[in-house]
Amino acid sequence: MQAIRIIQDEHRALAAVLHGMRYLVREIRERGAAPLFDVLGAMIYYIDAFPERMHHPRESEYLFRFLRARCPAAAPILDLLEEEHRSGGQYVRSLEQTLARYQQGGAAEFPAFASAVDAFAAFQNEHMRREEQQVLPLARQYLLASDWEVIDAAYTGGAVPLFNSQSAEEYRRLFDRIVQLAPPPIGVGPAREPEKT
Repeated sequence: MQAIRIIQDEHRALAAVLHGMRYLVREIRERGAAPLFDVLGAMIYYIDAFPERMHHPRESEYLFRFLRARCPAAAPILDLLEEEHRSGGQYVRSLEQTLARYQQGGAAEFPAFASAVDAFAAFQNEHMRREEQQVLPLARQYLLASDWEVIDAAYTGGAVPLFNSQSAEEYRRLFDRIVQLAPPPIGVGPAREPEKT
């Protein structure tokens, strides 16, 4: 069941990025901090590149597919999660568009960006909670050892080129870049002074 550990690790990394985005938004809103467009852009790129292109497709193709076969009663929660996987891209486009408007249009565009960040973070945190509290326990209970061999191979890079260890390393480097760019306390980048507004 290596896949469960990997899914939980991926959720923690995504939660850290979401926490960092919300922190930066709060700093702008409450302290008048200068917007860190490079950091925010890298965070949104990570959200688009990793969960939307790798994490969710792998869950759907492997974990959810096997669980549907072994536990038909899981269909309603899996249907909901699959729909959330499909709609996640809309949230990402909203983040990208509102960030671009904020960067080009200035402070008047900040509320729309902040709202998009809050909406996506709430959506994604609830999605991950459902997976961890409802789906993973069902997977532990119903999936067979032979199912886990295939699922684990997909999660450790042995099954499909898209999900190989090179791809995982690229996403780790992207996450590390975010940590290097982001100021304390969310990263190790340079501290930035608040703007006077």
